[in-house]
Amino acid sequence: MQTLTISHKRHRFPPDIITHSVWLYSRFNLSFREVEEMLLKRGIDTSYETIRRWVRKFGPSIARGLRRREPQSGDIWHLDEVVMRIKGTKLWLWRAVDQDGIVLDEILQHRRDKKAAKLLLGRVMKKVGRPPKRFITDKLRSYGAAKREIAPSLEHRSHKGLNNRAENSHLPFRKRERGMQGYRSPGSLQRFVSIYSAIRNCFFVPSRRRSALSVRYHRLEAFDAWNAVTQAA
Repeated sequence: MQTLTISHKRHRFPPDIITHSVWLYSRFNLSFREVEEMLLKRGIDTSYETIRRWVRKFGPSIARGLRRREPQSGDIWHLDEVVMRIKGTKLWLWRAVDQDGIVLDEILQHRRDKKAAKLLLGRVMKKVGRPPKRFITDKLRSYGAAKREIAPSLEHRSHKGLNNRAENSHLPFRKRERGMQGYRSPGSLQRFVSIYSAIRNCFFVPSRRRSALSVRYHRLEAFDAWNAVTQAA
């Protein structure tokens, strides 16, 4: 596995403070000002704008490193889309998750049509490196049209009741969105969801690991992965 190094040169604060701030903001429903207050309680005097810059600079690199360490995804995919509004403009956030609830990919689109569905399905197949055993969606016809052009032989189940896995995956993000009070631009939203989902995937406990002992082991493994990725150059 290729080692990803993240350089913290020319930064006044130590790497562990910087990465801990990124983790707090991206992992929990906290604002930049709340992270600033939590750091101040521990004697670390910095501004919320500094924390914002840390998340913007180091978040994408950390997310890429965590994705490289993700285990192989499941073979059943759930695809869904949710409406977003940025400064009065309606956009659609398309998301694909596997049967364990792990986010495979997300992409922000202006349309809710066949072209957008093709882009999501093609991106996920390219990223995972293989087609799924089957994929499940709601009744939106764009998925069927995209499937006929990309992978006609792929099994597709279209039923709203079967797609609860994808619909439930929107809930944590919606909860996080309310605390952020909106987004400045589509680019900032796309950047944030890529960071948020990679960190959530790392610490999210799949349904197959729900005993107290397995949950503890999973969290320890997640922290090991986090520490390995965030080591300073």
